[in-house]
This record gives sequence, structure tokens and C-alpha cells, in this order.
Amino acid sequence: MSTKIVETITLECETGNYHSFCPISCVSWLYQKIEDSFFLVVGTKTCGYFLQNALGVMIFAEPRYAMAELEEGDISAHLNDYEELKTLCIRIRKDRDPSVIIWIGTCTTEIIKMDLEGMAPKLEYEIGVPILVARANGLDYAFTQGEDTVLAVMAHRCPDQEFPIGESKETKKKLFPFPLLKEKNLVEYANHPPLVIFGSLPSNLVSQLDTELRRQFIKVSGWLPAQRYADLPSLGDGVYVCGVNPFLSRTATTLIRRKKCELIVAPFPIGPDGTRAWIERICPVFGIEAQNLEEIEERIWESLKDYLDLVRGKSVFFMGDNLIEISIARFLIRCGMIVYEIGIPYLDKRYQAAELALLKKTCIRMCMPIPRIVEKPDNSNQIRRMRELKPDLAITGMAHANPLGARGIGTKWSVEFTFAQIHGFANARDVLELVTRPLRRNENLDNLDRTTLVRKNNK
Repeated sequence: MSTKIVETITLECETGNYHSFCPISCVSWLYQKIEDSFFLVVGTKTCGYFLQNALGVMIFAEPRYAMAELEEGDISAHLNDYEELKTLCIRIRKDRDPSVIIWIGTCTTEIIKMDLEGMAPKLEYEIGVPILVARANGLDYAFTQGEDTVLAVMAHRCPDQEFPIGESKETKKKLFPFPLLKEKNLVEYANHPPLVIFGSLPSNLVSQLDTELRRQFIKVSGWLPAQRYADLPSLGDGVYVCGVNPFLSRTATTLIRRKKCELIVAPFPIGPDGTRAWIERICPVFGIEAQNLEEIEERIWESLKDYLDLVRGKSVFFMGDNLIEISIARFLIRCGMIVYEIGIPYLDKRYQAAELALLKKTCIRMCMPIPRIVEKPDNSNQIRRMRELKPDLAITGMAHANPLGARGIGTKWSVEFTFAQIHGFANARDVLELVTRPLRRNENLDNLDRTTLVRKNNK
């Protein structure tokens, strides 16, 4: 492949199907994140089998999700859906006492036009528990977009931000100058407008990113989602929001259009380069000059030297599954890898504009060719291209991993990046551990083959 640097990013679109997990799998991390929630997936036995296989059978735990299985009578409209769901929700309230029940609509509810949005408000009033409806069906959405639909719905339930009476819109948005305020815990913050971060992350990653922003005197007013439903952040005109995941474009649109928030378009905090760029985009919005980020990033890169030696010069091909492909590819290019192609099920160029700009900047800095980006890729075409390019590694869905491995291409399941902790400065090592595992395995197999061959020749 030519090493000539392309000055523009090539965006293509094919007509392939979404080769990814079903979006209802978002339940697996959201029910753990929102600790007082209960998720009710409304679908068929197939959905139940998928959840059992995807999430595992938890014998000693009682996860806060369940299946409302549609039967033949439901599909043919011979049964009363409302009464059935009411019975289930009353039982959920009695057994689990959740602060919110979230109905997850599946493909079947779309096909039979089940009016979940119409039933939810009436039932919410009857049983006294908030009920949210999220359409996370596999007809329209890729794997991780299930979270996007849930957070977009949840944003509507966030309380309105209250400002002092008589404060004008211009005053609320005035950014300069910012005096430092000291809280009870003696941490100094700039007196800036509210900042809400959206995207579901484990609590330890939330604390890490909060700490990084606190070092820049920036206070995070809240996260969407919060650990408890009652702690949802206040939103409204004058509130700034910033995302941590590339697949939350619907949530971003809801926050801008419905809640009148100001979106900070930034690269995503994946890898030390992405985390630094994410913070550097937030700081100027509040009139703050970022401090010591370059030193922190260099220290992280130095700690990754053993992994960088393994991946430098190796090639990788993204088939497309979870919508974080561009961020991972950008990080791997910064590590010295060659990325031939980035397949992605769906790309919102407005929401990922800063990430695309950082990808181009990274390629120029590393003297690497800018990879082609293929939206909704056709897997048959991709396999033909892989036969020609012969990458060292393919990051792909589970369906293609074994066939590609049999053809001598190292593979890594893309779903593993979704469930791994990959955000922030401290977790770059975990990303490289995932990437280098198949490369190390292939190298060990090659060494074993050479050793066996030498032994045969010696005999």
C-alpha cells in the first residue's frame, strides 16, 4: 500500500447489512450502571435466548432485567397487551421496588406496531413508577446504539436547569472572566456554566475523568446516566454537554434540540491522545488554559513502550460493529500501526467531526496513509479486500473471527472493546493488551512451527 499521505479523509458507503450484536444487549451494562433501575425487554423467545447467551446465566445474582415474552396471541392482537404488561410491572414493583422501569422494544414490537409509548404513561400513573420506552430493535440500529436510544429517552426526564430570577441568556453564557470558587472539600473550581457528561461508564472511569477535569479547575455538574435515577443531571439553556462515546449521536441531538443544551464537539477520551484532546476541547469553552496535559500524555506513552514495540509497523483492518472503530483506529495509528480500512455501521459526521479531524492530524503526524472509512460495509467486499491487503489483524464481529483465523489473519472480537475499560489516560494499556493478544499468539505459533521444522531437519 502506498505510504503517500492523503490530504482528505475518504468516506464511502456500501449497502451491507448490520453485522453486529443486537442492540438489546445494552441492558447488560446499563442495568449495572443505573443501580435502581429495572429493564423489561418486550420481545420473543429468541430475544430471551440471546440475552441468556450474551449476558450469561447468573445463578447467585438477581440481575435487574427480565423478558416479557410475546406469544402467538399477542402478535395476532387477540390478547390485551396493556393488562399483561401491567401485571408484570406490578410484580416488578413489588419484588424489586425500582425507581424507574425501562421498556426495551425489540424487532417484533416494531413489526406488529405495538404502542408501547401509548401504554407507558397510563401505566406509570396507575402504578406510581416512572416508565421509559426505548426502541432498541435490530432493524434500525447497530450494537451499541441501544444505549443511545435509552439515554435519549432518559434525557427527556432530566429536570430543567434553574438559574437566578432575572438572569438574562447573555449573562448565563458569558464566559470571561472566571474567578476560582472553593468548595467545602477545598477543591478549587472555575466559576463556569454547568457541564454535563453523557455516556455510560463504570464508576471508576467516571471518577478518573472527573479527576482529570478537576485538575483543570472544571467541575462536572452531573453524568447522564447517573447511578441513581433521582440523580439525573439538570439540563437546559446555558448547560454545556460533552460525550464520551462515539455512538451517542441521537442523545446529542436530543440534548441540543429538545433540552437546548450547548454541545462541546470533542474527540473521545480513548487513548492518551484522545483523552488529552477531549480535555483540551472542553477547557477553552470555559476560558481555561489546559495545564500539564502534554507531560501526562508523554508519561503514559513511555509506560506503553513494551506494547508499542509489538504493534509498530503491524497492519489492522476494521470490519465494523460497535461504532467506536474510528477512535480505536486513531489510537492504533498513533501507536505506529497501519490501518487499511475502517468499517463502521453508521457514521454521524457532525457528532464525530472532532474525532475525524484528530484522525487526519494523527495520520499526518505519524506519516501514515489516511485509511478509507466505509459506512455500512458489505462483508463480501471487505473479505475480498482483506485477501489482497493481508492485514496482520482484523477487528471483527464474532461471526467472521474463526473463518478469518483459518486463513492466517489474526482476529479480535470488536465486542471486547465495548465491554473493556478503554477510556482515560490510565486505560490505554488495556486497549493494547486486547490488540496484541492475537498478534502474540500468532507469533508464538510461528516460533513453534519453526522449532518443529528445525527438529525434523536435525533428525
